[in-house]
Amino acid sequence: MNDRRDEIIAAQLEALQALNRRNLANMAADLWGAAPTQAPAQLSDAPEKLDLPDKKPEEAAVQKPSLEALMAQLDAYIGLSRVKQEVRDLTNLMRVRQMRLAQGLECVDMSLHMVFTGNPGTGKTMIARLIAQIYAALGVLKKGQLVEVDRAGLVAGYVGQTAGKTRAVVEKALGGVLFIDEAYTLAGGRENDFGQEAIDTLLKAMEDHRGELVVIVAGYDDLMAQFIDSNPGLRSRFNRYLHFEDYSVDELCQIFQLRVRQGGYTVDAQAMRAVREYLVLSLLTQPNFGNGRGVRNLFENLIICQANRLAEQAAPAREALMAITADDVRTLRARQAPHPEKSAASPEKKEEEPDA
Repeated sequence: MNDRRDEIIAAQLEALQALNRRNLANMAADLWGAAPTQAPAQLSDAPEKLDLPDKKPEEAAVQKPSLEALMAQLDAYIGLSRVKQEVRDLTNLMRVRQMRLAQGLECVDMSLHMVFTGNPGTGKTMIARLIAQIYAALGVLKKGQLVEVDRAGLVAGYVGQTAGKTRAVVEKALGGVLFIDEAYTLAGGRENDFGQEAIDTLLKAMEDHRGELVVIVAGYDDLMAQFIDSNPGLRSRFNRYLHFEDYSVDELCQIFQLRVRQGGYTVDAQAMRAVREYLVLSLLTQPNFGNGRGVRNLFENLIICQANRLAEQAAPAREALMAITADDVRTLRARQAPHPEKSAASPEKKEEEPDA
């Protein structure tokens, strides 16, 4: 009996040790951002043998992409021809500026903060992230991270909280780019609106951390113009504008095909004709189609239509699992079309209403 009890206790201890080893290994992966070099079952029983990096994660060297790789990435983006040229001009300006500084030459003091204007889904966040990396590759910024916020990320609901909330975001963005989407919402002008407090705190931080922080504000053309003109401090610090035009139908089709390839799907010529017709109709009937975001939504909805179609089959072939068809596009259009019974019900309901 005692032997049996000892066996059970020994088995439990072994299981606990294995669990501890696994937890320690997973903890190391969570803390240091890398998987352990051995499987948990192969790690030493002694916790002190666990290899940990000498430096803290924030101190560890991060492999940054080269300037050449970043410019190649810029060239690979679909559309954005004018924005690409602006980014090239800005890159060349910063390259020569860094060369002059290295030679001890004077450099004209200039603001690196920018205003991005254009409709949603035109690539503003994508380009902001690339600019942050380019500045880091050139040595203009130390880290090159992108911190993206909107009004909710800066403005609090009570007196005295907005300044601290904004300073915390700025602190996180130091060494990189702070990207504020729909920045015009900060200048609401309503009573008890703390957006102005966020603007004032931001302007002070931009002055206190010159060389450590680049701020990019983004939004619709007219609203951003009003936002910048609402405050002399904003007007003096934001003097570089990049306008993002809407994508053409051809460019939207290219973006769709890119998503198809990246997602491991295929689309034939007939299906692409149906997709193109869908995009043309969407641009004509949906003012807020969303450019690249609209294409993403289209792609995801087509995957749902494909899944519903294939779910009825017992064992679809590999090619069928990958193919998005014209039938999928037609199914999606039928789903999104207004219901005729609702359209027919409207006049009947109107007839029942008494005359005023």
